[in-house]
Order: sequence, then structure tokens, then C-alpha cells
Amino acid sequence: MALKMDAVALRAFLDEVFPQVADEFAILVLEEDYMEVVLKVQDKHLRPGGTVSGPSMFGLADVAAYLNVLSMIGPKALAVTTNCSIDFMRKPLANTDLIAKSHIVKLGRSLAVTQCLIYSDGESKPVARANLTYSLPPTHI
Repeated sequence: MALKMDAVALRAFLDEVFPQVADEFAILVLEEDYMEVVLKVQDKHLRPGGTVSGPSMFGLADVAAYLNVLSMIGPKALAVTTNCSIDFMRKPLANTDLIAKSHIVKLGRSLAVTQCLIYSDGESKPVARANLTYSLPPTHI
């Protein structure tokens, strides 16, 4: 299945549909069934102890998986998260951007299943792993 949205179209869609958070994320890599998205870590993403908060890491995983799915099905704002399981494996580096590497595991008629590994920029070991499932609008095929 070929890409239905490129990085420019995904960026414009994110700016239009989620302007409240769009400027926090950037697309680094986009390929069929795979993408990398960066969270530009700011003070508002930090928690006590000088690390990136769990909700910020969840947001990165969710945005990366959402954009990954949309790249394959087109601009469907009503593709929604129906499940997420996230494992926080190690402390992210403070004041360092985070990168989510998202893979589409399965793209079906009504559900998409994705997996994201999240890394502190420049590090080789992931700080978190998330599995996300999306309900897809019936018109995506």
C-alpha cells in the first residue's frame, strides 16, 4: 500500500486539526508503514526530578502513531486511539528531544495496530515502548 499523505500534507493536517500541540512535533522520517517523529522537549514537558513526564511521552507516541496511520489512509480526523499500552523503561535525558520510531504492525479495515519505541535523541536504548490501536473510519478503504 502506498503513502496517501507525505510529510508536508501531514504537517498541514496537524496544524489544522491539532494547532494546540502541532508546534511541539516534527516529522523526521516518513516511509511506508514507518515514521519517526520528534518531540521538541520544553520546560512544560518536564516533571519533578528533571525528566520528561509520562504524559508527554504518551503524547509523542500517540501523535507519531496517528500520523503514521494517516500517512497510509489519508486525512481522516476521526481515526481515534482505542487502546494504548506503554512501558517506561528508563529515565529520558533532561532537556533532550525525544524521538518516536513508529511502525504499523497491522492496517485493517476497521483497526490499525502500531508500535512505537521512544528514544532520547542521540541514545541507542529506548526510554519507552508503546503499543497503540486505532479505530478507523469506515470510509478509509
